[in-house]
Amino acid sequence: MPASNFKPAIESHLKDWGLRRFDTGAAYDQWQRTTLKPDELTTLLRLSDQRRLPGAGEADEIAFYEYAATRRILPVLYSQRYDYYVTVGSAVAERIGQAGSVLDVGCGIGVLTTFYARQFPQCSFTGVDRSPASIAVAQEKAAALGLTNVRFDCLDVDRASPPGSFAGSFDRLIATQALLQTEKDPGLPSRNWQTFDRGKDPKVQADFERRTGLAGRLDRLCAAMAPDGRLIVCEKTRHLARRVPFQRAFAARGLVLLEPPRPIQYSVVEEATDDGLLYVLGRTGTLVWDESPEHAGKPVDLAALTGRPANPDEPLYENHQTSAQQVWTSLPNRRILQETTKQEPDGRQVHLELGDSQGLTYLYCANTFDQRQLVMVKTEQASMLAQYYQELVSGLDHPSQ
Repeated sequence: MPASNFKPAIESHLKDWGLRRFDTGAAYDQWQRTTLKPDELTTLLRLSDQRRLPGAGEADEIAFYEYAATRRILPVLYSQRYDYYVTVGSAVAERIGQAGSVLDVGCGIGVLTTFYARQFPQCSFTGVDRSPASIAVAQEKAAALGLTNVRFDCLDVDRASPPGSFAGSFDRLIATQALLQTEKDPGLPSRNWQTFDRGKDPKVQADFERRTGLAGRLDRLCAAMAPDGRLIVCEKTRHLARRVPFQRAFAARGLVLLEPPRPIQYSVVEEATDDGLLYVLGRTGTLVWDESPEHAGKPVDLAALTGRPANPDEPLYENHQTSAQQVWTSLPNRRILQETTKQEPDGRQVHLELGDSQGLTYLYCANTFDQRQLVMVKTEQASMLAQYYQELVSGLDHPSQ
């Protein structure tokens, strides 16, 4: 099916699931309050918060999804993911092609798995998830839709591989937000605050894969993939510190890019989300892995900045992207007024720098987890940045405050 035709098809499919799209948070909140009873909303929020607490484990995650799969909660909660389903579902469907068998890992309640099965009736689909309630909903919905080319199994890929009969047999394996769900993990630090380059210590890489659970999951998927199969993956790895070790895990298992990674952007109700890249991987290919920052940045016209009238409420220039480093290094006749470099308790190295260049005062912040910030004001507003600099330095000296 042409890519342009998938959007109306998936929107129709989501309607069959009872999901709705909302343009504003206010409209969604109103629908949520009128649809759910107060005790249901309280329980949902409690379980959601509980799974995000420090020390929360698998049981907390499963408890949330078990409750989310109940008949009244399901359409309300999963309507938040409406744009996600449209964006990711369309992108994945474009890449199923003539596959004969597809495994969808972490399929949840089966919204996208059943969509793929409807679009490709000639293909056999298997969805696996560790939540029994989610699998029960998926099975019930597949039956209601009359689908005979999809099955759902309750399986935790952290502990077990797909059934033995499936070993090495899947033409396509899909893992969207299922391989690397530990968003709080900082990833792999750069060598120092001045560079985005990472060292290649195998012990550091192995530790990342172990603590995120990536190693076992990826090994089991590779074992289930046919020799000429493809792995389609999209995870929350926008930050370079997470993207680099994620890509290295693929490369270490002999997986290569079959097409350039595609940025995935969608909205959760009205909040824009910039998750990461969609990867299509196989065992043969010629594309090279890219470990550079995504944002190349644009040159800054300092003469134009200095010619602009000063606004006491905002700086002349502010950049919070990785491209801030490129602009900072290009500042002519840079003169450092104050600077400090420290190691934070979490291990990251932080650099703060206050200086001037061409009649402008700047504040530059950088750390080894790719965070960059550059702010510039006219020299007569230098006290504004000096105060901000002192606040940041104080925060390093007293991190618990």
